[in-house]
Amino acid sequence: MGDEPRSIATLNNLPPAEKERRYAEIIPPTLLQRFGIDPASMAGRDGHKLLTLTGGSGSSSVEIEVRHAPDALDPLFYCHLTDTITRQIMVLLAIINDPFSPRFDVDRLPDGTRTRFGTAQRNIPAEIAALQAGLAPGQIRRGLRALREMLATFEVFVDRLGHSMFFIEPLTYHNAILFERYGFAYQQGQRWMDSIHYRFSAPDGDLRAKLDGTTPFRQPEFANSVRGRSWAIHDGIMGEPYTGVHMYKHVGKHAEITTFPEGNW
Repeated sequence: MGDEPRSIATLNNLPPAEKERRYAEIIPPTLLQRFGIDPASMAGRDGHKLLTLTGGSGSSSVEIEVRHAPDALDPLFYCHLTDTITRQIMVLLAIINDPFSPRFDVDRLPDGTRTRFGTAQRNIPAEIAALQAGLAPGQIRRGLRALREMLATFEVFVDRLGHSMFFIEPLTYHNAILFERYGFAYQQGQRWMDSIHYRFSAPDGDLRAKLDGTTPFRQPEFANSVRGRSWAIHDGIMGEPYTGVHMYKHVGKHAEITTFPEGNW
């Protein structure tokens, strides 16, 4: 038992086939079934391998990518994991895309410059189109409603590594609300999230007052919407970036925390 991997670093030191098998366990089975990907070989119907791992021996992080086709522009599934300084497991980023849905270039400018999903620079026309299509900040395509299943498979993965909890850093307001609903608690940032809710919901809330329609991302009705609030925050309505929120999830437990009671999507 002492030789069993307990961290991303030790998983990365496994032989390639075993390492791929262990990381592939994170991928929701319904995604593999839907897109005809063999869970054993991670190959598509044409035999091409669709799983890519970035994180070699000696690294304490890994990026897991699965495409529905070898030449697909965007991954169907992406997950970036790392070890914390205390050897806990942290999810830095997780994405599930519907590869057949329209693409919105919020991640790049017309000249190809990367925007870091709108945190460094913004492609405003693409963001407006994404907003109107029902997407949230940072989304380049519609999702596949597979987050719940991914978290379930990830809990099994974490448990097999001998951990009882894992951590995540939501990059946007709506992500934090979604993670609350899936049972996460706050390591840092809950008071800030509570204050954001008050500022949007109270009659005298300063953020509610700023939803004045001066940009497409600041509509009055966004006060009562998770996605709307997130777009307004992304648009700079708070005067500061959304950052510094850290969350964690105990395996098999729901924290029963909500900072936006009865918030509509």
